[in-house]
Amino acid sequence: MLSKELILGASDLPIEEVQVPEWAGVVYVKTLKGRERDAFEQSIIDAKKKGGTNLVNVRARLAVRVLTDDKGNRVFTDADADALGEKSGKALDRIFDVAQRLSGIGAKEVAELEKN
Repeated sequence: MLSKELILGASDLPIEEVQVPEWAGVVYVKTLKGRERDAFEQSIIDAKKKGGTNLVNVRARLAVRVLTDDKGNRVFTDADADALGEKSGKALDRIFDVAQRLSGIGAKEVAELEKN
C-alpha cells in the first residue's frame, strides 16, 4: 500500500510540449492539480447559474490555466481569457484537447457539467 509520503511525493503533474503552427512555435501545457480542476469546473457551473452560457470562451478559459513556461510557471492569469479567446480557435482547440487529456476532463465530465 502507498504511504502518505509516497502519494504526496509522487511526480504526477506532467507538462507536455505542444506545437502550435498558428503561432509559429511551441507552448507548454500542464496537468491541472485537483484543486485547479475543481475551480475550473466550478467556474463553468457558476457561469451557467448566473444565466450565462457555461461554455462561452471555455477553450481560452482552460488554456489560461494550463499554459506554462518550460518550468511549469503560468504564462497567463485567469483575467487574460477574453484576450486569448480572440486568438485562433484551431490553436486553442489543440491546447484544450491536450489539457483535457492530461487533466482527465473527458466527454463524461463535460456532460456532467452541462447538467448542473
